[in-house]
Parts: sequence; C-alpha cells; structure tokens
Amino acid sequence: MLNIQIEAYTELSAEVSEKLALLTSRISELDRTQSAESLVERIGDKPSLILFAYVEGELAGFKLGYQSEEDCFYSWLGGVDADFRQLGLAKSMLEYQEKWAKAQGYTRLEVKTRNQFQAMLNMLVANQYQITQVESHPSIDKNKLHLQKVL
Repeated sequence: MLNIQIEAYTELSAEVSEKLALLTSRISELDRTQSAESLVERIGDKPSLILFAYVEGELAGFKLGYQSEEDCFYSWLGGVDADFRQLGLAKSMLEYQEKWAKAQGYTRLEVKTRNQFQAMLNMLVANQYQITQVESHPSIDKNKLHLQKVL
C-alpha cells in the first residue's frame, strides 16, 4: 500500500505559492500555469485553504480554495499530476476541503469545471454537488459548469 499524505496550509506564503506554481506547470489540463505572483494576486488576504497531496513523499497534487462570500468557500484550482492519478488523491483532498470548510462555518462550497473533465464532474456529482449554472461555449466540451454543495 502506498503512503499518501495530505498537507494543509491556511496562508499563501512565498514557499507555498512557489510550490503551487511548480505543480500547476505539471498539470496539462490547467488553462495556464499560475505564477507565485498571480496566485498571491488572486487570493490576497482572503481566508484560504491550500492542500498538497504526497505519494511516497513525492508532491503529486494540490487543491486551492478561498472564501468567496461570508458563508461560501470557493474551490478554485486543483489537480493531480498524471503519474499519480487513479489513487483517490482528488477525492481525498475534496473530502478534506469539505470537512475543513464546514468546521470554519461555511454553509456551501462552490466549484467550476468543464464538460471535458469527465472524471472531475463524475466525482463532484457522486459527492452530492449540484449544477447551478452552465456557461455555454461553441464547443460543448468547453461548457463551464458551476456546481455547489450545501455543507
């Protein structure tokens, strides 16, 4: 059995933002690589949760979210390196994020994904997320889906 660990941070320090920037460059599905500066600009001083997943001590994935409204936590960005997929890392980080958000007093969690990311969409629906909005795109696989879960 593989040794899997999840590390959690609630502040976007320089070290954490550099680690995130490195990992975003390894995940091909992300629209663009995030720099440490762009991450700090996006998150600012908002309450946030940054999760890193490790497999046998090797950085394998991340999940990043922040407060979008007083009672809502937005799961903004995440991914798992292709070499570490099918190990349940995304689901483990999702469940960690949900428990943490609920413990912080948030009543709902929101996330966005695209039709083309079937594994992500299936995981969200299986975890009781509901589609609240669809942003249409000329290419249907690029439709952006907004989902929400009441915590």
